[in-house]
Amino acid sequence: MGADVVVVGYFSAKEKDFVTLMNTAATGLAVRGARVVGQIVQRRGVSDGGVQKMALPFSSRTLLSHGKVLDVAEACERADADAAVFVAALSGRQQRALTALLGCPAVSLPEILAAG
Repeated sequence: MGADVVVVGYFSAKEKDFVTLMNTAATGLAVRGARVVGQIVQRRGVSDGGVQKMALPFSSRTLLSHGKVLDVAEACERADADAAVFVAALSGRQQRALTALLGCPAVSLPEILAAG
């Protein structure tokens, strides 16, 4: 792979071990030759208003909230990342929307793991 990547995790507040999941993702990518140059986490249901919607994405188009998409784009630009790797599986529509918004390819970790 040999790419500089930003790892992006989207987790429900019910997922208490999200740090381990992020570290496992980073390790899996490093084993495949990627350099993890950043990590960003979006958690759903941490605030009082989010509890009822905990299992749903913030946006069906981007998975993340608008502000978090901007954070990821900034991290990718700052690190000159080759890709943003999402721990969650992304639909084709989400990949296209995120790639356009982030300025670099948005890919799913499950897709990478399945390929190699």
